[in-house]
Amino acid sequence: MNGFRGLATVLGAVLVLGRAEAPAQPAELLLRCDDIGMCHAVNEALLQVLARKIPVSASVMVVCPWFQEAVEILRGHPEVAVGVHLTLNAEWKPYRWGPVAGRSAVPTLVDSAGYFFPSRALFFAHGPDLREVEVEVRAQIERALSSGLRIDYLDYHMGTAVDTPELRALVERLGREYRLGISRYFGETDVAGLYATDPARKPDTLAALARMLEEGTLRLMVFHIGLETPEMDALIDLNPHGLALMSKHRAGELRALTSEAFLSQLAAKGIRLLTYRDLVARVGVEGMKRPATTQ
Repeated sequence: MNGFRGLATVLGAVLVLGRAEAPAQPAELLLRCDDIGMCHAVNEALLQVLARKIPVSASVMVVCPWFQEAVEILRGHPEVAVGVHLTLNAEWKPYRWGPVAGRSAVPTLVDSAGYFFPSRALFFAHGPDLREVEVEVRAQIERALSSGLRIDYLDYHMGTAVDTPELRALVERLGREYRLGISRYFGETDVAGLYATDPARKPDTLAALARMLEEGTLRLMVFHIGLETPEMDALIDLNPHGLALMSKHRAGELRALTSEAFLSQLAAKGIRLLTYRDLVARVGVEGMKRPATTQ
């Protein structure tokens, strides 16, 4: 019996040693920059990110006046994964936009001036017709595809396009039809964002978040970048949760994303940066799964 106990002890030690010596899987991280094409200051911020050679996924708002500038920028950077930031709201007080399909095609989605409603609450209060939502969402995807850009995935501005089971099912159906990935459908989980963090603290906060990424996880960080310009200063969010001094917040996120503290932390931990193009290639559209927690 003692011999058997001794052998078991040795075998147990070998197994523990084997587990300890097994190579750890590095953390994988997606960096998604939202609202590209919204305005010139956002597009200029994207250029700064691309100049640092940071692998990012760029979610483009095709409904906005500066979309064409975003197209020109991204044509020069074919390595960037491009997504359609499905947009059913226009939330800025002095700066509004409306549907690609035209106001007469989607009357339940717009106000009396033909603009999208600024909040999700107002969107749903006006009884949006699901058929009109499909017309508009499909028109946005088609505009993106016809731009000449390679489109890799879909996501959703302010969450409106997936806010109900019916809307989510529509986005999923269009994703399958157009063979496009959908953000958060590859098992990636969100890292707490920088949105409401004090602008001056955003770089240090982001570096700290990177330090906490665990081995073997697939995580997503969403950024709203921009420059602190008079154009950006003039924007006032009409939503109750909207932040004041938005230009400072967006400039702070740009500084954080491009900071040496953040990038060196990623390198030190061996964190692998992925894009949605990478995930679509690895998992395929068929491998997508609806997230357990919808966002």
